[in-house]
Amino acid sequence: MTMHTPLPTDPEALMELGYRTGSTSYAPQLILDHGKGMEVWDIQGKRYLDFLAGIAVNALGHCHPRVVEAVQTQAGQAMQISNAYMSRAQIRMQQLLVELSFGDRVFACNSGAEANESAIKLARRYQRVVRGDTNRTEIISFNHSFHGRTLAAITATGQPKYHVGFEPLPPGFLYAEYNDLASVEALIGPRTTAVLVEPIQGEGGIRPAAPGFLEGLRELCDKHGALLIFDEVQTGVGRTGHLFAYQHYGVTPDLMTLAKGLGGGVPVGALVSTDEIFKGFVKGSHATTFGGNPLASAAAVAVLEVVSEPSFLAHVRAMGEYLVGKLNSLSGPLAPREVRGVGLMIGAEVGPKALAIMGAGRDLGLLFNTAGADTLRFVPPLIVQPDDIDACALIVQQALDVVAARP
Repeated sequence: MTMHTPLPTDPEALMELGYRTGSTSYAPQLILDHGKGMEVWDIQGKRYLDFLAGIAVNALGHCHPRVVEAVQTQAGQAMQISNAYMSRAQIRMQQLLVELSFGDRVFACNSGAEANESAIKLARRYQRVVRGDTNRTEIISFNHSFHGRTLAAITATGQPKYHVGFEPLPPGFLYAEYNDLASVEALIGPRTTAVLVEPIQGEGGIRPAAPGFLEGLRELCDKHGALLIFDEVQTGVGRTGHLFAYQHYGVTPDLMTLAKGLGGGVPVGALVSTDEIFKGFVKGSHATTFGGNPLASAAAVAVLEVVSEPSFLAHVRAMGEYLVGKLNSLSGPLAPREVRGVGLMIGAEVGPKALAIMGAGRDLGLLFNTAGADTLRFVPPLIVQPDDIDACALIVQQALDVVAARP
């Protein structure tokens, strides 16, 4: 019988083991043990108010009863069957995404990066195989964007820091300036396959599309025969107070990518598009072993059934406005110079001490993170209540004061 070394019980020894055996690309500061609703606890029993939500993933908070029940039930039936077969859960997830969006079809996958990779592949195959236009070799994305960690997704990401050491990068990607239609017009043309854009830039600092920008992109794509791809990995599934951000802006893309909040904590991604665009895929042209597995699909169904309720989305919009107001009321030398966002995807620009403020907030029992070098990101579970926001604002004010008082 194989003997396995037990985990250390000492928190410091456990953290050391985690660092020693884990990837060098991570530097976590806590070992979390369990969560419920808006709160999580570390292995020493300290409680934290969670305004990060797994980076906009835990849309219904921790251990929401609908998600827990769906996962437990499905785990007792079948968790993985491969894409050689279908399941009721996968079909239901696809049905909901089609009924609730502009799309006709769904490619189910496992993450936002994989969803964006799938969108890039589908756009290229549609232009080259269906339209027969082999000259369309370029995809336009935007400076300060973020689209994932696969090789094509980091190339589409308009932040050079993510490219370092991974060269040579795949060819065919150009970068325009976000919220600057003239910069897009200078690049778009007969070689353009698609324009890939976040309706609200996430890692770039929580920067919403300016009025008219997405409408302008739609017009430019239509004029030049290019496809419009919305990366809604972070903005989708109720985060903006609409089920999808394109509904907030009133601009319909050709393709839309989803992940993060879709599974409520279970890894799942999706590419949504129309019958016409999906002509680009034929049997065997694209696939994934785990995508659409019954377990992840069941979780996504539970999330979609809750989040799509009009009253729930109204709650998200109201809580977003309340959170913006509380963040704007913060005071002191490090008070936010600008608060921006839509729904419950909010950034507070505080300058170069953002990382220190995040650390001080964590020490005081609040979890949030940074987006870019100077912006605090608040993406709480969509179930957040006014009392939670009051508590969040109080701790952020304390964190601002602590950091401001340092030499």
